[in-house]
Amino acid sequence: MLTETQILEKIYAGFIAKAIGVRLGAPVEPTIWSYDRIQKTYGEVTQYLRDFKNFAADDDTNGPVYFIRALRDYGLNCTAEDVGKTWLNYAAEEHGMYWWGGFGVSTEHTAYKNLQAGIPAPHSGSIATNGTTVAEQIGGQIFIDSWGWVNPGNPKRAAEMSAMAASVAHDGDGLNGARFCAAAIAAAFEAKSIDEIIETAMAQIDANSTYAKVCRAVIDFHKANPDNWRLCRDMLTAGWGYDRYPGVCHIIPNAGVTIMSILYGAGSLPRTAEIATMAGWDTDCNAGNAAAIVGTFQGLDASWDKYRKPISDFLIASGIVGSINIVDIPSFARELTVLALQLAGCDVPARWLEDFTRRGLRFDFDLPGSTHGFRTEGFNQISLKHSDERHVEGSRGSLEIQLDRLERGQGGRIFWKPFYRRSDFDDERYRPMFSPVVDAGQVVKFKLWLDPWNGDGNLRVAPYVRRAMSGTIEETGAWHVPSHEGWQDYEFVVPEGVEAIDEIGISVEYFGRLKFLGRLFLADFTVSGPGHLTIDPATEIQEWGAISRFTWNRGHWTKQFGRIHGHASSDADMWTGHYYSRDVTVSADLEVLAGQSQLVTARVQGTGRFYAGGFQNGEAVIVKHDFGQTVLASVPFKPEAGRVYRVELSVEGDMLALSIDGKALASANDKTFAYGMSGLRLGSAGRMAVDRFAVTEK
Repeated sequence: MLTETQILEKIYAGFIAKAIGVRLGAPVEPTIWSYDRIQKTYGEVTQYLRDFKNFAADDDTNGPVYFIRALRDYGLNCTAEDVGKTWLNYAAEEHGMYWWGGFGVSTEHTAYKNLQAGIPAPHSGSIATNGTTVAEQIGGQIFIDSWGWVNPGNPKRAAEMSAMAASVAHDGDGLNGARFCAAAIAAAFEAKSIDEIIETAMAQIDANSTYAKVCRAVIDFHKANPDNWRLCRDMLTAGWGYDRYPGVCHIIPNAGVTIMSILYGAGSLPRTAEIATMAGWDTDCNAGNAAAIVGTFQGLDASWDKYRKPISDFLIASGIVGSINIVDIPSFARELTVLALQLAGCDVPARWLEDFTRRGLRFDFDLPGSTHGFRTEGFNQISLKHSDERHVEGSRGSLEIQLDRLERGQGGRIFWKPFYRRSDFDDERYRPMFSPVVDAGQVVKFKLWLDPWNGDGNLRVAPYVRRAMSGTIEETGAWHVPSHEGWQDYEFVVPEGVEAIDEIGISVEYFGRLKFLGRLFLADFTVSGPGHLTIDPATEIQEWGAISRFTWNRGHWTKQFGRIHGHASSDADMWTGHYYSRDVTVSADLEVLAGQSQLVTARVQGTGRFYAGGFQNGEAVIVKHDFGQTVLASVPFKPEAGRVYRVELSVEGDMLALSIDGKALASANDKTFAYGMSGLRLGSAGRMAVDRFAVTEK
């Protein structure tokens, strides 16, 4: 019986491995990178093929982050129809999340349009609806890893749940791929060998399917030729190649590469991912799937270091929730562990439950090697790594900041990034969008412990934040020398300001006479409490297809004459704020330019689930959307042309109230949504302009 800590560590290892495989395979994913071209260009792949400022989002990791939320939004017994709603709810139409390759070409695009047209899952992905070519592309297996991780040691249930989830877009061998990969991950928690994992997963798919046949072909070839994977790849080319299967990226050839990589990788995560990358075809998908299985099995290992270090516990996603798109891998692993324990009927640690919907951050450095994505900037004498030498009560580790021979006046910054700009990336295939995770008024706490080895001890630190647009550093506390006798507490309130914050951390400076060599330990880093934000369009820019600090779905969102301008031919939304904000007042200085629906939104849990208040069809309204609109309250109100109104929607507990220019006009009670983002909405074709937008949390 696995302990909760063992489950957490296996999920953590598996997700890091998935990220490694995707990052390794992504540069040679395009079809121009044939198997032969990869071999001639790179030979034996033994390192990342490309350096990235930050590796941007990928559909292979978007799916595991977002689709598993069906268990959170609809309960542990969620259905395929619920997962279909999850697809619609967290994806922006035709940007981010999926490969939007066209209806009838991209399986995910096709399923999305079917869902949008009112065809529920599993019909949205069935062969009867879409035909075998669309239904049996590779997506059946590339998004399902999380369904294996939440079923540790239960491959049968993992297979069943993954097939249910994959049926939103896939059928036939697409579902066999889901069943195989999820069952293999579930088996990897307890299996004693790679062969055991493979046979356990094979038992969960149709033995007469083409998927089973290609797997058996590879298994048999490996038994006869266990030392040369390239001979196996030649066998796949001859008997199971892309030329034999229709569509852009069929699952069968890639299933062959995936199982080949697992077998010839022999339980080594690096070697497994390297083989899957060198083998060509859908390299990031195959390397990601195979790595997730083997990484879960092998567990964290020193042999991963050259691939693990650039990941640094950090992943970008590209759904519509800006705060969820900044993925702290240890925290996400903890969320999956909560779901695994709940599915198993086990008790969940109270703090993990609190983390499940935390408005803020909690970095405990408890997981082996974890860094929670902390970074350093400045002189290269400062480096970071995980340490298990010193820790606070309730944790097994801390962040070790190594300071190597600092001269007087030298130093740098150690920080975590709660917000990203487009300039932070040199790769944007899946167009991520971001809202700041940290806002003014929140409380930042952490602990430091200085360990001076050489020098006169005059190393001083100051907590700080950095502004995203100007790069301005704002110190939030006095400079002083940390204690070398034990943990010292630090605390500050995130300061007010018109710009978003994209760094929170500490500045370090040495002002002694001798060279300083030593360490600084950081532990128990948290950001908590309600925050608030005020957005002046003059300080923002057009970025990622809309306005900085906002994510968006549909419509044309621009800056015009110093204002946010929204223009839509149907409904359209922009959102900001943290996903787990609860009691809020959302206000906008808003001018109606055309159309019948201009609103502010609160407790937004996706494109189809939120509260809204403002002008609609000649009334001032409070509405609820839960994949369909319900008017909760309304009064006659026709806005005047050319006039700017302050529209304010307040949500506290189950009480909702709307005011216009400070005058209360409508109220209602509803308890459907307990938290969510805030934003602007055009409920139908029209235009509006916004001079100011603000969110105050209570």
